Amino acid sequence: MVQQLKKSEIIYPDCDGQPMSDNTLQFSWIVKIKENLEILFAKNPDVFLAGDLLWYPVEGNNSIRRAPDTMVVFGRPKGYRGSYQQWLEDNISPQVVFEILSPGNRLAEMAAKFEFYDRYGAEEYYIYDPDRVDFTGWLRQAGRLQGITDISGWVSPRLGVRFELQEELEIYTPAGELFLSPLEIAQKAEAAQQKAVRQRARATVAEEQQKIERDRANAAEQKSAVMAAKLRELGLDPDKL
Repeated sequence: MVQQLKKSEIIYPDCDGQPMSDNTLQFSWIVKIKENLEILFAKNPDVFLAGDLLWYPVEGNNSIRRAPDTMVVFGRPKGYRGSYQQWLEDNISPQVVFEILSPGNRLAEMAAKFEFYDRYGAEEYYIYDPDRVDFTGWLRQAGRLQGITDISGWVSPRLGVRFELQEELEIYTPAGELFLSPLEIAQKAEAAQQKAVRQRARATVAEEQQKIERDRANAAEQKSAVMAAKLRELGLDPDKL
């Protein structure tokens, strides 16, 4: 009797064994970009963002994969994923990807990443080297990723954010707000809260002062009425005095 062997199920691992970052500077930029984009698209349920998540573009081949430092997918719902398996996502490839360089990155590695993103449909690809303050970008045109010549002041077609190169990379939301680190965001929120508390305190003081002035005016009016009544008792007209 011949037994048929079941075809082995292909496993798509959630981890490639590589660290998310090589140093704290690289990690801080990964977090800043990813978290600020999360905030920017928080109210859009059909924008999925991830950091260091494995992207598998080809069903049946778990060796074709990359884990962008940050990737943005328009047209896919938010939610947990162990990996981004494109054939399970309406075959929508991440449209925007970011890579943050560290001293450990090699030219061959970056070339392989570019080839992957070019081949599998990324529309925008950005690389930032925080050590050298060097920012490079590519935009898909005529089916291929083409280099963006004037990157400083560039506005991402998909994200709507603006990139400026100063002492470091600055990224601005469509409303003109600068991307901040999580600590800076927390400090800004705390400062806003303290300002609101001070404003409420000033408003309370102003209300109390107004009440005091009203009470004084009422007391003066009552005192004047009493005096007028006493004058009338004496046969005097207070209006003619």
